[in-house]
Amino acid sequence: MQERVPLPTSRPRRRWSYDRFQQRAAPYMFVSPFFILFLIFGLFPLGFSLFLAFHLWNPLDGLGNWQYVGWDNFKLALGAPDQFWVSLKITVWIGLLSGVPQHLIALPLAFVINQSLRKWQSGISTILFLPYITNAVAITIVFGMLYSENLGLLNYALSVVGLGPVRWLAQPDLVPVSVAVVVFWRYVGWNVILYLSGLQAISEDVYEAATVDGASKVQKFFYITLPLLKPMMFYAFTLTIVGNMQLFEEPFIMVGQAGGSGGAALTSAMHIFNVAFRDLDMGYGSAMAWLLFLAIFVLSMINNYLFSRGGGRQ
Repeated sequence: MQERVPLPTSRPRRRWSYDRFQQRAAPYMFVSPFFILFLIFGLFPLGFSLFLAFHLWNPLDGLGNWQYVGWDNFKLALGAPDQFWVSLKITVWIGLLSGVPQHLIALPLAFVINQSLRKWQSGISTILFLPYITNAVAITIVFGMLYSENLGLLNYALSVVGLGPVRWLAQPDLVPVSVAVVVFWRYVGWNVILYLSGLQAISEDVYEAATVDGASKVQKFFYITLPLLKPMMFYAFTLTIVGNMQLFEEPFIMVGQAGGSGGAALTSAMHIFNVAFRDLDMGYGSAMAWLLFLAIFVLSMINNYLFSRGGGRQ
């Protein structure tokens, strides 16, 4: 008797299932907006900037009308007479004038608040944090009025004690100091908040044991607080380095696009802005932007090395 051969059957079509969609496709759909936006506004500008750093391009010429110049933009920026070196030195100088006092004042102030003023800690923290969240334009305009040669409050106070007016925003030696004061005033409270959060993470048992052993407040600060606060100090120092090296708003609004008298406050970010958007030399501006990134990276690595030597990041 002849055997019956089963007829081939088509593979059953998988029916659309809402549960299967939730498990497999929905997660990717929900996270896709972040990656799309990051690709458009984050990764693409970085890649395009790196591409332009090796080209000569005026945006008015339109896309595609760029000329490959190799490393010429970087060589021009690193040349001895170039303005990039001058602006970088000014940036570092203003960063030191504003950054070092920030931490020299913020750290002891946070320690005093944590030890002796805990009852008013919330109110004090709010007051100190207000400059950080206040609009930078408003802060700079107010300080510009204070620095006014004829109508400023500072010169009025000097006239009361018999001193003549000072050209705070006109003398090249005083312009970086004037800008640094604004930056200091704006960010010192932020650093106090950072150090307060680090101090509150230190166990009270350590301080109580030190008190039983007869340690003074000064000894507690140098032998307990500082060693245990090093991870937060590393974080705060890194933020200060990155922020000060990208300083733009305060000097740009206070002394103008050229950096004030003699370019005394022309920071690297301002110089890059002028080259890219005033002179429309996007290739040269992109090259300087990547050099500035390299400078920030080197300073951050130096900061990382200094804190890692003593085990400050453990």
